[in-house]
Amino acid sequence: MAIVSRVPILSRAAACVYAAGGFVCHQRPERSFHLHGRPLAVCARCAGLYASALAGGIVALLVGVPLVSARRARLWLALAAVPTVVTVGIELAGVAHPSNTMRMISALPLGAIAAWLVVGELSRPPEAG
Repeated sequence: MAIVSRVPILSRAAACVYAAGGFVCHQRPERSFHLHGRPLAVCARCAGLYASALAGGIVALLVGVPLVSARRARLWLALAAVPTVVTVGIELAGVAHPSNTMRMISALPLGAIAAWLVVGELSRPPEAG
């Protein structure tokens, strides 16, 4: 997709953002939100993941994360992934085709919990060895 702006540096910056998005997302325009007639650099599901990851990370930094076992962390991630797995499954099975809003909403728990756990783990002091 050609990114056009009257300011060349903005065009180059936008092209870099879209190229980076292409590494992690299929970028299908019909599955993306649009801003001023142009699709965002990632699909609705990825947008939900990244937005909620930002929120989850900020919450973890502000309020902290209790120490959780690896088993408990995996359980939380699995539960948070259920809405995303369900929407992907019904799409692949041809049962329904969720809207972009539903794709985004289904990804919110997974992004938030993943970032919350990662930031919590990274903010802990290293164990004395």
